[in-house]
Amino acid sequence: MRFYVHEDHRHHGRLVWEWLLEQGNRLGLHGGSAFREMAGFGRHHQLREARLFEPAGALTVEIEFLATGEEAQRLLQLLQREKVRLFYACLPARFGVINPDAADPPSLPEDL
Repeated sequence: MRFYVHEDHRHHGRLVWEWLLEQGNRLGLHGGSAFREMAGFGRHHQLREARLFEPAGALTVEIEFLATGEEAQRLLQLLQREKVRLFYACLPARFGVINPDAADPPSLPEDL
């Protein structure tokens, strides 16, 4: 599950990407990361590139979570309740740990 936000986008006075990571962690998602954009374009088709003198907040942050379908639904429901306007993409994925130790969660079945 991926979300795309402007780096200066805020919710409850906090940066949205930080708030999202905290919420994903609180909901027990399997992992989450935020990545700052190097270059790209969105729905307005304006190409942006990270430059030394780029205006603050002009670039996008991608927030990516590893989540089951149920976990993704819980996060989407939270965002609806909080009335956070975000663009997102859900991609089918399979994840697990090769040669896990006792501290690792069990891998998910392949048919999910």
